[in-house]
Amino acid sequence: MKKEKYILAIDHGTSGIKSSIISTRGALMASDYHRTPIYFFDGGGAEQDPEDWWEGVRITARNLTGKSVVDSRDIAAVCVSSTFSSTVCVDSNGDHLMNALTWMDSRGALYVRKLMRGFPSVMGYSLRKILRWLPKTGGGPTLSGKDDIAHVLLIKNEYPEVYARTHMFLPSKDYLNLRLTGECAASFDSMQLFWLSDIRDINNIHYDEELIRMAGIDPDKLPPMKRSIDILGRLSPAAARELGLSPEVKVVMGSPDHQAACIGSGAVRDYEGHIYIGTSSWVQCIIPFKKTDVFHSIASFPTAVPGKYQSVNEQDIAGGCLDFLINNIMYGPHGICEPGAIEDAYQRIEEIAGTVPPGSHDLIFTPWLNGERTPVDDQWLRAGLYNISKTTTFNHIVRAFLEGVAYNTRWSMGYVERFVGRKMSPLSIVGGGARLDLWCQIFADVLGRQIRQVRDPVAANARGAAFIASVALGEISFDDIPDLVQFTKTYYPSSTNARVYDRLFREYTKIYRNNHSMFARLNKKR
Repeated sequence: MKKEKYILAIDHGTSGIKSSIISTRGALMASDYHRTPIYFFDGGGAEQDPEDWWEGVRITARNLTGKSVVDSRDIAAVCVSSTFSSTVCVDSNGDHLMNALTWMDSRGALYVRKLMRGFPSVMGYSLRKILRWLPKTGGGPTLSGKDDIAHVLLIKNEYPEVYARTHMFLPSKDYLNLRLTGECAASFDSMQLFWLSDIRDINNIHYDEELIRMAGIDPDKLPPMKRSIDILGRLSPAAARELGLSPEVKVVMGSPDHQAACIGSGAVRDYEGHIYIGTSSWVQCIIPFKKTDVFHSIASFPTAVPGKYQSVNEQDIAGGCLDFLINNIMYGPHGICEPGAIEDAYQRIEEIAGTVPPGSHDLIFTPWLNGERTPVDDQWLRAGLYNISKTTTFNHIVRAFLEGVAYNTRWSMGYVERFVGRKMSPLSIVGGGARLDLWCQIFADVLGRQIRQVRDPVAANARGAAFIASVALGEISFDDIPDLVQFTKTYYPSSTNARVYDRLFREYTKIYRNNHSMFARLNKKR
C-alpha cells in the first residue's frame, strides 16, 4: 500500500499566518494560527513587517511538527498561498528593505494617475495608454493605487534610496518562498498586478518591454516567472531547521489567495463559481478565455491550472466589517457586549443577528470601510448605515452588517455572470465567513443561488495550496479535485426572504449613485 504523503500548506492572510498539514488528497490533519499586525497611516498607508510573516511561518510550522500529528518525514512539500498585491522590496542578500506595502495601501494612487493620464481620457485613463495595456495584460493599473505597480511607483518616488538598493520587488508569497529556499522567483499569477506581463497566450506569459518602459520601472528588479505548479527548490538548511523539517522537502511555487481558494473550493472546472468571504471577498470562476470588463474591474488572470484563465475581481472589505464590529462596538473599550472571548464573537454575532427578521427593518449597511474595487473602482467610498430610526437596535445593526456584505456581493455578481456569459449556481462558499450558517443562508437569499458550504471552509486557501503541491508532485491531477472536496451543507434561497432582499437591494445600488461625489469631496486629500 502506498504511504500517504502530506503538504505543509501555508495560508498567509491579511491578519495572520495559518499553516496546515494536509494530505495530498485534501484531508486536513491539523492547523495552527499566528496573528500578524498591520499598521495603518494617514493618506491610505497599510503596511506589514515581512519579519512578522516569517515569524508566523516559523512558529506555526514548529507547533505543527511538534504535535506529531503525522511523521514529519512524510511531509513531502511546502506550498504557500498569500494575499494578492502585497509588495516587498529585497536587497541582493534577500533582506527586506522596508515594511511591505499591503493590498490595502493606496498611497501610490497619485503616481498611477500620473502614469495613466493623458488626452483624450476615458474614466481617468489616457485612451492611448490604456489601449497599450489592456490587450496585453487584460487590464491596467487601477486608479485606487492598491496594485503592486502602484506600490513600486510609490517607493521609486517617495523612497528613492530604497528603490536604488532594491534587488527585486516580490509579491508576498514569493518573498516567503525566498525565505524558504533562498531562491528568487515569482509565479505568473502572483505577478499579475504588477501589470507588466503579456498574458495573451496563456501558455507563453512573459514580461512586456514596452509596458515596463512606459511604467519607468527597472526591468532588472523584476523576478523571473514560473508556473504555480513548478518546484522552486528545496528547503534551505536554515529554513529546514527553523521549521523542523528535512532539507529534502520540496517547495512548490504556489498561488495567490484568489487562485488557491478557487482550487480549494473544488470549483476547478470551467464556469463553476465560488464565493470567498475573508477580510475581503470575491465571486470567481475558471474560464477558457481572456476578456476584460474595464467598467467594473473584472478581468481574466492566469490561474494555477495550466492553460486556463480565472475571472478575477475583488471587493475590498467583507469579513473585515465584522472585525470592525467586534473590535470597535462589541468588545472595544466601551463595548456594549458582556466581556467574553474574542474567538467566540462570531458565534455571538450569529446569535444576535438571528433574533432579527430578514431585512433588519429596512436598515441598510454599505461595507465600504476602505473604498471599493469591484464593481466600481473608487478609493474614496466609505461605509455607512442608512435608514436608522428610533426603533433601530444593536441587533438590527449586527444583522445589517451581514446583509450589507451580501448586497455588495450581489452588486458584483451580476457583472461577473454577465462577464462569463452564464448563471453560476450552485456556488461554493469558503473563507472565515462561510463558518456562519446564518450568513450562508443570507447569501443564498440575497443572491438567489444555491450555496454549498465547503467542509473546513477556513482551510480553503491552504487546501488549494496543498492541491497545487500535490499536482506538482504527481500525486493527483486537477481533474481529481472536484471529487476530493466535501461539502457540509447546501443552502437554498427562500422566495419569501428574496422578496424582502430584492426590494432592499434596489435601494442599495442607489446609495452609491447618489453619494459617491460626496465621498470624494470628504475623503480626497486637500
